[in-house]
Amino acid sequence: MRVALCQLNSTEDRNANLKQARQLLERAAEAGADLAVLPEYVDYLGPTASEPAPEPIDGAFAQYFAAAARELRIGVLAGSFRETGPDPEHSYNTSPLFDRDGRLVAAYRKIHLYDVEIPGRVSFQESQRIAPGDQVVTADFEGVRLGLSICYDLRFPELYRRLTAAGAQVLLVPAAFMLHTGRDHWEVLLRARAIENQCYVVAVGQIGDHKPGRTCYGRSMVIDPWGTVLAQAPDVIGVTVAEIDLDRLERIRAELPSFANRRLD
Repeated sequence: MRVALCQLNSTEDRNANLKQARQLLERAAEAGADLAVLPEYVDYLGPTASEPAPEPIDGAFAQYFAAAARELRIGVLAGSFRETGPDPEHSYNTSPLFDRDGRLVAAYRKIHLYDVEIPGRVSFQESQRIAPGDQVVTADFEGVRLGLSICYDLRFPELYRRLTAAGAQVLLVPAAFMLHTGRDHWEVLLRARAIENQCYVVAVGQIGDHKPGRTCYGRSMVIDPWGTVLAQAPDVIGVTVAEIDLDRLERIRAELPSFANRRLD
């Protein structure tokens, strides 16, 4: 399976963001990708006061990317968007997966919310506006079992263990990882999740500056089950392509059966 990392810089202009995402999906399709992955909050990343209203899972956001998948004949993980939540004050941070026919295959609601307070550096409370999901989600895409996650989930290995136990072969991580943590933690965490679960990891981040005063790390990458970085995006908006080789995955799991050898007692 060929995957495409669609790295972009979403702003407060939602229409421009969607247009840019569509252009990257077109480039991914031209490159022969079977599955294209977009970053977290692909449709809007800007001031809270101007955020678009949350939508149902079958709303305009989903219809837009379903149409793109259907017209381009490519699977699409549409990063994430603000889905209508459990109450007026909270939405879900939801990652929808579409097949080549534009059908919604799965939707994952982010479980771990980014609540961080570092005096003088970072103050962000995602839980003030986002409700956590409570479901571990895997999905079959053309014979490949995908495990879904979003950004901050990356720091919680038990989620990925459960995804792998549910049969995941490829772990997807759309993200808007911050620059100050990304430069030290992003690759390390991604490679750790790949090695400990003997899975491919496909991680796609936002890149560059976003209002108000946020900078995202980018460096979208694909990592194989041995922990080798197969592809890494440069620090620009664009598409990076890599191959997923399930025969290699099975060979690694057979030769070093660490997942099979784990002790559950």
